[in-house]
Amino acid sequence: MAGAATASFAPTASAATKRPLRKAIMYSTIGVKGSVLEKFRAMKAAGFEGIEPMGAMNREEVLAAFKETGLQAASVCDHIHWVKPLSAPDEATRKYGLDGLVLSLQDAHAYGAGSVLLVPGIARDGVSYEQCWERSIVEIKKAIPLAKELGVKISIENVGNNFITTPEQAVAYLDAINSEWVGWHFDIGNVGRNYGPAERWIQVLGKRIVRIHVKDFSAKPAASGARGARPKLLDGDTNWPAVMTALDRAGYNGWAISEQPGNQAADVETARDLAQRMDKIFSSY
Repeated sequence: MAGAATASFAPTASAATKRPLRKAIMYSTIGVKGSVLEKFRAMKAAGFEGIEPMGAMNREEVLAAFKETGLQAASVCDHIHWVKPLSAPDEATRKYGLDGLVLSLQDAHAYGAGSVLLVPGIARDGVSYEQCWERSIVEIKKAIPLAKELGVKISIENVGNNFITTPEQAVAYLDAINSEWVGWHFDIGNVGRNYGPAERWIQVLGKRIVRIHVKDFSAKPAASGARGARPKLLDGDTNWPAVMTALDRAGYNGWAISEQPGNQAADVETARDLAQRMDKIFSSY
């Protein structure tokens, strides 16, 4: 099990030197209570360099928090892709989803982020895999001219949406879109938990990876028979040596964004522990 293996690894200067990864945290996973600025201040004190805001936040408030803290925008997460998916059967819902993507791209440009995370569609509740594929690609292509104009990439993430369950499917999907402005937002823990191993996805996706979400997972079944709760980084079953080696070989550098549960960033101390665990992963193996 990777969780048992990780305890004996120690950071090495050579590994740290070749991994210019920058620590960020997804805004919606910050458990600190308070205003946007108070949350930003807490993450700055904990050792993070960036934040991944949600789309459609109060833009002026977010900009002010970035300016005061010196934190940077690692990415923006589309705020509406779950409730108004681009795969929806009706045109009106798809239009809402496209408008949400457009707003998220505009937010990302305003914040200086180079990427928007997008769950492209949901293949269930009467929507087939093929319909999800076809409808979402049509809508994404409509947003590509704006993405190019703003200099912000659309980064696809698959997570619990019954869609794209192998890295080969991910590559085929990106090839079907065929744009340098659309890449992949790779979530280490989601893939490890559902469609792993994560390292194989990295090997296949390679340079198509635009951003990464840093998550762990537990392979142990919960009492209900479902997968266990999300463990702290390094306490789970992710094969971090293999994942980091795969990222090295893919030439990935830049933002590494935590999406661990909010209780792991409930205050400065718990968030600092999370940031330090990320440091250990990035500078080891």
